[in-house]
Amino acid sequence: MWDTLLIDGHAATMVASERPYGAILNAALAMEAGRIVWIGAQADLPGAPGDLAQTVESLDGRWITPGLIDCHTHLVFGSNRAVEWEMRLNGATYEEIARAGGGILSSVKATRGATQAELVASAQHRLNALAAAGATTVEIKSGYGLDLDSELKMLRAAGDLTGARIVRTLLAAHALPPEFKDNRAGYIDLICEQIIPAAARAGLADAVDAFCESIGFSPDEVTRVFQAARAHGLPVKLHAEQLTNQHGAALTARYHGLSADHLEHLDDEGIAAMAEAGTVAVLLPGAFYFLKDTKLPPIQALRDAGVPVAVATDCNPGTSPLTSLPLAMNMACTLFGLTPEEALAGCTRHGAAALGLADQIGTLEVGKAADLAVWNIDEPAELAYWLGAAPLSQRWLSGRNLT
Repeated sequence: MWDTLLIDGHAATMVASERPYGAILNAALAMEAGRIVWIGAQADLPGAPGDLAQTVESLDGRWITPGLIDCHTHLVFGSNRAVEWEMRLNGATYEEIARAGGGILSSVKATRGATQAELVASAQHRLNALAAAGATTVEIKSGYGLDLDSELKMLRAAGDLTGARIVRTLLAAHALPPEFKDNRAGYIDLICEQIIPAAARAGLADAVDAFCESIGFSPDEVTRVFQAARAHGLPVKLHAEQLTNQHGAALTARYHGLSADHLEHLDDEGIAAMAEAGTVAVLLPGAFYFLKDTKLPPIQALRDAGVPVAVATDCNPGTSPLTSLPLAMNMACTLFGLTPEEALAGCTRHGAAALGLADQIGTLEVGKAADLAVWNIDEPAELAYWLGAAPLSQRWLSGRNLT
């Protein structure tokens, strides 16, 4: 017998098909040993529900989707920056805030000073908020430590979080730490020769990221980071083309990167390179909104080229304090012009691809992990429609109901 059988619901499988959302009306879904073992129309079940599973549960017309996937967050950090946000709203400039100790280096100072347990405790609250809105997989980056011990501490803290599938990304190339302000090459040496090898040896990182930007790291510096990552068996991804066009997306594609993220200033060359390499475009509408940006990412060009488009919260203390994927989906629709189906695909099927996990999660298919979200909705479009509400009824992780 199967472990669990869900009946009397509808399934948005998010499998690419001619049917919107890959929908199956009047569906049933069976789970065993943490995997989906049967899904289809309830009328096609190979027997009476009670004879097929140890536990049978009626969903009373609710919708099942894959558990939501947040493929870009900075969830672990030492303190928030609400005070400097308030300062900005009261007219302070970025330079004035920086002189007062604000900006990313304030997060670095707080993160370095926090214990691993303190980082876990604060991040767990943010993870719980994401989970309450339907997330079952969350990627978490380092990048507020900027030295060997603190970067590894952040990655260990991410691994200690509970309640979701956690993917860890090393982002030591996030900013230049104060002790290296006059020695950029020395910091890149530290990343490539010490931090990446140590994270790889300890199994603390699933990928390596960098911030390729005029205020971040140059393409040549990122190339060194990517080469070190690949030499240690780690895939790469990149913060690319957020503020200027540094041709980071094309660079990422040359290294067969999992994703290029932000992309407001992405050009046709970068789009073509991503399409050829299968690199996912990750849109981060929370940062776009919070920074009051006006330069839209080239959505139609990405569609035309067949580049898969993911959507994530970019939850971080400075530019996107967002802990709801449904709200990120609404922003992607309202600000960027995605359809509700594209937005949901961005937080399921394409979010999985952005993490290199498309064969394990992201769609409701036999053999994939039984990571599910059950919703009190009448139509899947409601997931991107409601503002400030996530009508979650149940959340399943590897076949366990965590509701």
